[in-house]
Amino acid sequence: MRNLKPKIGITMGDPAGIGPEIIVKALSNNQIFRICRPIVIGDAGVLTQAVKICGLNINIRSIKKIADALYQGASIDVFDLQNVIPNSIVFGKVSGLAGRAAFDAIEKAIELSVGKQVSATVTCPINKKSLNLAGFHYSGHTEIYADLTNTRNYAMMLIDGNMKIVHVSTHVSLRQACDMAKKDRILKTIRLAYNAMMKFGVKKPKIGVAGLNPHAGESGLFGCEEEKEIIPAIKEAKQLGMNVDGPVPPDTLFSKAKGGQYDVVVAMYHDQGHIPLKVVGFNWNEKLKKWKSVKGVNLTLGLPIIRTSVDHGTAFDQAGKGTAIPQSLISAIKCAAKLAEGK
Repeated sequence: MRNLKPKIGITMGDPAGIGPEIIVKALSNNQIFRICRPIVIGDAGVLTQAVKICGLNINIRSIKKIADALYQGASIDVFDLQNVIPNSIVFGKVSGLAGRAAFDAIEKAIELSVGKQVSATVTCPINKKSLNLAGFHYSGHTEIYADLTNTRNYAMMLIDGNMKIVHVSTHVSLRQACDMAKKDRILKTIRLAYNAMMKFGVKKPKIGVAGLNPHAGESGLFGCEEEKEIIPAIKEAKQLGMNVDGPVPPDTLFSKAKGGQYDVVVAMYHDQGHIPLKVVGFNWNEKLKKWKSVKGVNLTLGLPIIRTSVDHGTAFDQAGKGTAIPQSLISAIKCAAKLAEGK
């Protein structure tokens, strides 16, 4: 019988971070192979080292083309870029060499996805300074994917359970974020959120839109962006047939979303959306001095290909110790597989 499970390309991430370790941990669990055919894109030597660090009994298979992958639970297929010199990367250290290796993996993943050799891509964390030291001046994965796929209308969605948050702006200063809260951009983000929920099977998604200012501006007392930009965008979205509520004061909006009042929320800027989702999905155990849970998926909307990601960074303080939690990566792979099947 033909294997119809989607092929998922998983990028290595920054080799000085926890990406390789969470990959080998995630793929040592056979549940991933039951839902998809995973292929890691990066350096096989780095993945072999990660297996040893994590104390796992799993084989790393170096391949040069997708057709050579076996997708067996006892081994991990690595599309081997051979772009990391042994012992050249120091765990937890910013490095242009690491940034170059991370970018190469992303670029190859996009190439394979655009060429329909993989059904979807999942990215492990990168260090933005390392990326820039390597000569790639991007503020993050989202911008790389948008640039390399010639996408102009895109947005970041964060997911954890029934919490789904789409951002009007992401990797810019707070001052720039305020300047970007314009009607056209807000309306585009609402539409991207609406279309995403339709793909997730929600027929009539209810969308909550955050205000930019405290108390959503309090009718202009605390800022004019709600009156001039956000409300006009919401009105137009309603005229287009979308079920949109807002602007809702940000300090209550996310509690309502967590409780199920909204299918998806539109946040005005990076931290406005990231903080509530991570308060829900990330749980620190002070007694044990470690994370109890690290949940959440990052999904880029508007691309011609599928890209999901972990919703955390490189965790340089944990790299090389074998203690990193693969929870977010497992969720990202599952999300990518689901979207690929739907597509």
